[in-house]
Amino acid sequence: MCDDELIPPSADLTEDQWLQADPALAEGPVGERVREMRAPRRRTVLGGVVAGAAALTVLPGGASAPAAAAARTGKFPLPTAPNRSGEYAVLLTGDAGTGEEAQHAVAAAAREVCRAEGVGLAVGLGDNIYENGPESADDSEFRTKFEDPNSGLDIPWLMVLGNHDCSGLIPGSGGDPSRGDREVAYATGSRRWYMPSRYYNVALPGADGDPLVEFFALDTNPVSSYVTQLDPHYRWNGPYMREQRRWLDGALTASRARWKIVLGHHPYLNNGQHGSAGSYDGFVIGHYTSGIHLKELYEEVVCGRADVILSGHDHTLQILEPTDRTRGTRQIVCGAAAKSGDGTAHFDHPSTWQNFSEHGFMVLKVSERAMTVEAYTVDIATRTARLAHRTRTRSPLRDGADALR
Repeated sequence: MCDDELIPPSADLTEDQWLQADPALAEGPVGERVREMRAPRRRTVLGGVVAGAAALTVLPGGASAPAAAAARTGKFPLPTAPNRSGEYAVLLTGDAGTGEEAQHAVAAAAREVCRAEGVGLAVGLGDNIYENGPESADDSEFRTKFEDPNSGLDIPWLMVLGNHDCSGLIPGSGGDPSRGDREVAYATGSRRWYMPSRYYNVALPGADGDPLVEFFALDTNPVSSYVTQLDPHYRWNGPYMREQRRWLDGALTASRARWKIVLGHHPYLNNGQHGSAGSYDGFVIGHYTSGIHLKELYEEVVCGRADVILSGHDHTLQILEPTDRTRGTRQIVCGAAAKSGDGTAHFDHPSTWQNFSEHGFMVLKVSERAMTVEAYTVDIATRTARLAHRTRTRSPLRDGADALR
């Protein structure tokens, strides 16, 4: 089931109201999901990788993974210096976690590019475990939908939560954000998966020891779910989102990095069929379905301060132009690592390059001199990648700047 089949009949319903308004939805896969959630069962425990969930303490945003845990699991280390080309090269993927052939093909193509380009870090932009998210911190689907497809990509992966990772009764609804804690727990036992908390930041040093690039990973689900959040902790104006906003504002202010990159599953701007924050899937009312409060977060805290917003959610590849509206921040959508779009541009935000029909990934390169984004499309049958576009930015966006680069 794809996201586009999961559009609610009206904005900000509860999941029960959605099912009552659309009885046909309760048949087939959604009905199975509802029955499973109401009579929980556990999938097979992972063999060979133990998540250690019993010992987990969910860390506040911005915290780092405990060094002891990293040593215990032999985690692939974060890069500590630019590669032989004098830059950090980062693999970008999104909406990958199907475990199906397309995901394996994209990962196989990415392996070859990563070897050639000296890639030392990867980013997973959410929807890591389709369709329902993990059932526990040691769910076998972590292996079949992440570890196995990415075998050979032996680098740390900065992971963010997507709406499918936080499914409630309805797959992809984002109706149970607390399920994301299982993915935080899994990070304590996986060599690749890096998610020290539900939102966090990671800075990589330059040659002089000062931060060259810093990543700020967000949890966008509570303010862009298809359904109303019932848990007061995760409501749009509840303590979780208030604290996340305070953390992000403070972390961006404190950052000394030359390049600042925000990671969030749901995009600010998007020419694909899901649309942009504030009007997701055609909804312009309510606190949740439209994403209006995520739009506010991006506009009030991120735009004009971060160089790039990296997102998935739409199964497309888009490099949009920085504009007056974004105050110089560029939106990139990279969500075609396992599913592809419908081949059509639904909106007309200015773009540098975009592709709405093919699978693919991107490579982000940052150095003192420039930030480069390379977009690759993948032929699934042959598992080969083609460099489709390259965009280079030579000057970082200074904190608070209103002018375009």
